Amino acid sequence: MSLLGRNGVGRSTTCKAIMGLVPPHGTIRFDGESVAGLKSHQVARKGIGYVPEERLIFSGLSTKENLEMGVKKVGAKANWTIDDAYRLFPRLSERADVKADLLSGGEQQMLSMCRTLMGNPKLVMIDEPTEGLAPQIVSQVGDLLLAIAEQGISVLLVEQRLSIAMRVSHRVYVMGHGRIVFEGEPEELESNEAIRKEWLEV
Repeated sequence: MSLLGRNGVGRSTTCKAIMGLVPPHGTIRFDGESVAGLKSHQVARKGIGYVPEERLIFSGLSTKENLEMGVKKVGAKANWTIDDAYRLFPRLSERADVKADLLSGGEQQMLSMCRTLMGNPKLVMIDEPTEGLAPQIVSQVGDLLLAIAEQGISVLLVEQRLSIAMRVSHRVYVMGHGRIVFEGEPEELESNEAIRKEWLEV
Protein backbone atom coordinates (compact mmCIF):
# COMPACT_ATOMS: atom_id res chain seq x y z
CA MET A 1 0.00 0.00 0.00
CA SER A 2 1.04 3.60 -0.52
CA LEU A 3 0.72 6.76 1.54
CA LEU A 4 0.56 9.71 -0.82
CA GLY A 5 0.47 13.46 -0.37
CA ARG A 6 2.41 16.65 -0.82
CA ASN A 7 5.51 17.51 1.18
CA GLY A 8 4.84 18.59 4.75
CA VAL A 9 1.49 16.86 5.27
CA GLY A 10 2.83 14.33 7.80
CA ARG A 11 3.63 11.20 5.82
CA SER A 12 7.23 10.82 7.02
CA THR A 13 6.21 11.80 10.54
CA THR A 14 3.65 8.98 10.50
CA CYS A 15 6.40 6.45 9.73
CA LYS A 16 8.67 7.92 12.38
CA ALA A 17 5.87 7.78 14.97
CA ILE A 18 5.24 4.11 14.17
CA MET A 19 8.98 3.45 14.43
CA GLY A 20 9.30 5.18 17.79
CA LEU A 21 11.46 8.01 16.45
CA VAL A 22 8.99 10.74 17.41
CA PRO A 23 6.34 10.66 20.16
CA PRO A 24 3.05 9.30 18.78
CA HIS A 25 -0.39 10.74 19.44
CA GLY A 26 -3.14 8.15 19.69
CA THR A 27 -2.81 4.40 19.29
CA ILE A 28 -0.58 2.32 17.03
CA ARG A 29 -1.32 -1.39 16.74
CA PHE A 30 0.67 -3.95 14.78
CA ASP A 31 -0.04 -7.67 14.60
CA GLY A 32 -2.61 -7.31 17.37
CA GLU A 33 -0.23 -5.52 19.76
CA SER A 34 0.19 -1.90 20.77
CA VAL A 35 3.56 -0.52 19.68
CA ALA A 36 2.92 3.11 20.55
CA GLY A 37 5.67 4.48 22.78
CA LEU A 38 8.11 1.62 22.24
CA LYS A 39 11.75 2.34 21.46
CA SER A 40 12.88 1.90 17.85
CA HIS A 41 14.76 -1.35 18.47
CA GLN A 42 11.70 -2.78 20.25
CA VAL A 43 9.48 -1.86 17.29
CA ALA A 44 11.99 -3.52 14.94
CA ARG A 45 11.87 -6.70 17.01
CA LYS A 46 8.10 -6.76 16.55
CA GLY A 47 8.72 -7.15 12.82
CA ILE A 48 8.65 -3.60 11.43
CA GLY A 49 11.44 -2.41 9.17
CA TYR A 50 12.04 1.20 8.15
CA VAL A 51 13.92 2.65 5.18
CA PRO A 52 14.16 6.41 5.80
CA GLU A 53 14.32 8.97 3.04
CA GLU A 54 17.92 9.77 4.04
CA ARG A 55 18.89 6.08 3.50
CA LEU A 56 21.37 6.25 6.43
CA ILE A 57 23.81 3.68 5.07
CA PHE A 58 27.14 3.18 6.80
CA SER A 59 29.32 5.08 4.33
CA GLY A 60 32.64 3.75 5.66
CA LEU A 61 31.60 0.12 5.35
CA SER A 62 31.43 -1.99 2.21
CA THR A 63 28.19 -3.03 0.57
CA LYS A 64 28.44 -6.52 2.07
CA GLU A 65 29.28 -5.14 5.52
CA ASN A 66 26.22 -2.88 5.37
CA LEU A 67 24.05 -5.90 4.61
CA GLU A 68 25.62 -7.82 7.48
CA MET A 69 24.75 -4.93 9.83
CA GLY A 70 21.08 -5.49 9.00
CA VAL A 71 21.01 -9.13 10.19
CA LYS A 72 18.79 -9.29 13.25
CA LYS A 73 20.62 -12.07 15.08
CA VAL A 74 23.59 -14.14 14.03
CA GLY A 75 22.60 -17.79 13.67
CA ALA A 76 18.85 -17.11 13.73
CA LYS A 77 16.65 -18.65 11.05
CA ALA A 78 16.45 -16.07 8.27
CA ASN A 79 13.88 -15.66 5.53
CA TRP A 80 16.23 -13.22 3.82
CA THR A 81 19.94 -13.70 3.31
CA ILE A 82 22.68 -11.67 1.68
CA ASP A 83 22.58 -14.10 -1.25
CA ASP A 84 18.87 -13.32 -1.62
CA ALA A 85 19.72 -9.62 -1.80
CA TYR A 86 22.32 -10.32 -4.45
CA ARG A 87 19.85 -12.35 -6.51
CA LEU A 88 17.26 -9.61 -6.19
CA PHE A 89 19.69 -6.87 -7.16
CA PRO A 90 22.80 -8.36 -8.83
CA ARG A 91 24.52 -4.98 -8.91
CA LEU A 92 24.97 -5.22 -5.13
CA SER A 93 26.89 -8.46 -5.62
CA GLU A 94 29.14 -6.79 -8.18
CA ARG A 95 29.77 -3.95 -5.71
CA ALA A 96 30.02 -6.15 -2.60
CA ASP A 97 33.49 -4.94 -1.60
CA VAL A 98 32.99 -1.29 -2.56
CA LYS A 99 32.57 1.32 0.20
CA ALA A 100 28.95 2.40 0.40
CA ASP A 101 29.73 6.09 -0.08
CA LEU A 102 31.16 5.27 -3.52
CA LEU A 103 27.90 3.71 -4.72
CA SER A 104 25.53 5.61 -6.99
CA GLY A 105 22.32 7.04 -5.56
CA GLY A 106 20.32 4.15 -6.98
CA GLU A 107 22.74 1.57 -5.60
CA GLN A 108 22.61 3.21 -2.17
CA GLN A 109 18.81 3.08 -2.24
CA MET A 110 18.82 -0.60 -3.14
CA LEU A 111 21.38 -1.25 -0.40
CA SER A 112 19.28 0.55 2.19
CA MET A 113 16.18 -1.44 1.24
CA CYS A 114 18.00 -4.78 1.13
CA ARG A 115 19.75 -4.11 4.45
CA THR A 116 16.33 -3.63 6.06
CA LEU A 117 15.22 -6.98 4.66
CA MET A 118 18.10 -8.70 6.46
CA GLY A 119 16.14 -8.18 9.70
CA ASN A 120 13.29 -10.35 8.34
CA PRO A 121 10.52 -7.78 8.84
CA LYS A 122 6.82 -8.52 8.41
CA LEU A 123 6.22 -4.91 7.36
CA VAL A 124 8.64 -2.54 5.63
CA MET A 125 7.98 1.20 5.60
CA ILE A 126 9.88 2.84 2.74
CA ASP A 127 10.03 6.63 2.64
CA GLU A 128 10.48 8.33 -0.77
CA PRO A 129 12.70 5.64 -2.34
CA THR A 130 12.68 7.26 -5.79
CA GLU A 131 13.72 10.75 -4.68
CA GLY A 132 16.48 12.06 -6.95
CA LEU A 133 16.82 8.86 -8.98
CA ALA A 134 16.98 8.53 -12.76
CA PRO A 135 13.87 7.08 -14.49
CA GLN A 136 15.61 3.76 -15.23
CA ILE A 137 16.53 3.33 -11.55
CA VAL A 138 13.00 4.32 -10.50
CA SER A 139 11.74 1.39 -12.54
CA GLN A 140 14.22 -0.93 -10.77
CA VAL A 141 12.99 0.33 -7.40
CA GLY A 142 9.46 -0.52 -8.48
CA ASP A 143 10.57 -4.03 -9.45
CA LEU A 144 12.24 -4.47 -6.05
CA LEU A 145 9.10 -3.32 -4.22
CA LEU A 146 7.03 -5.87 -6.12
CA ALA A 147 9.60 -8.59 -5.39
CA ILE A 148 9.46 -7.77 -1.68
CA ALA A 149 5.67 -7.99 -1.68
CA GLU A 150 5.79 -11.32 -3.54
CA GLN A 151 7.79 -12.72 -0.60
CA GLY A 152 4.79 -12.08 1.68
CA ILE A 153 6.17 -8.92 3.27
CA SER A 154 3.76 -6.02 3.66
CA VAL A 155 5.03 -2.74 2.23
CA LEU A 156 4.02 0.77 3.21
CA LEU A 157 5.38 3.06 0.51
CA VAL A 158 5.57 6.80 1.16
CA GLU A 159 5.85 8.39 -2.25
CA GLN A 160 5.18 11.51 -4.29
CA ARG A 161 5.39 9.83 -7.69
CA LEU A 162 1.83 8.77 -8.39
CA SER A 163 2.95 6.53 -11.26
CA ILE A 164 5.07 4.15 -9.17
CA ALA A 165 2.54 4.09 -6.32
CA MET A 166 -0.24 3.12 -8.72
CA ARG A 167 1.97 0.43 -10.24
CA VAL A 168 2.98 -1.38 -7.06
CA SER A 169 0.06 -0.80 -4.65
CA HIS A 170 -3.11 -2.73 -3.97
CA ARG A 171 -4.42 0.11 -1.82
CA VAL A 172 -3.60 3.81 -1.59
CA TYR A 173 -4.10 6.42 1.11
CA VAL A 174 -3.90 10.17 0.52
CA MET A 175 -2.88 12.41 3.40
CA GLY A 176 -3.60 16.11 3.71
CA HIS A 177 -2.96 18.38 6.69
CA GLY A 178 -2.09 15.43 8.93
CA ARG A 179 -5.19 13.34 8.20
CA ILE A 180 -6.30 10.76 5.66
CA VAL A 181 -8.50 12.41 3.03
CA PHE A 182 -8.87 9.39 0.72
CA GLU A 183 -8.43 5.64 0.85
CA GLY A 184 -9.20 3.08 -1.79
CA GLU A 185 -7.82 1.04 -4.65
CA PRO A 186 -5.50 2.66 -7.22
CA GLU A 187 -8.24 2.55 -9.84
CA GLU A 188 -10.53 4.54 -7.56
CA LEU A 189 -7.91 7.25 -7.09
CA GLU A 190 -7.19 7.31 -10.80
CA SER A 191 -10.84 8.04 -11.50
CA ASN A 192 -11.18 10.63 -8.70
CA GLU A 193 -9.92 13.79 -10.38
CA ALA A 194 -11.13 16.05 -7.56
CA ILE A 195 -8.97 14.32 -4.90
CA ARG A 196 -5.94 14.27 -7.17
CA LYS A 197 -6.23 17.96 -8.01
CA GLU A 198 -6.83 19.09 -4.43
CA TRP A 199 -4.32 16.93 -2.60
CA LEU A 200 -1.70 15.60 -5.02
CA GLU A 201 -1.17 17.69 -8.13
CA VAL A 202 0.99 20.81 -8.11
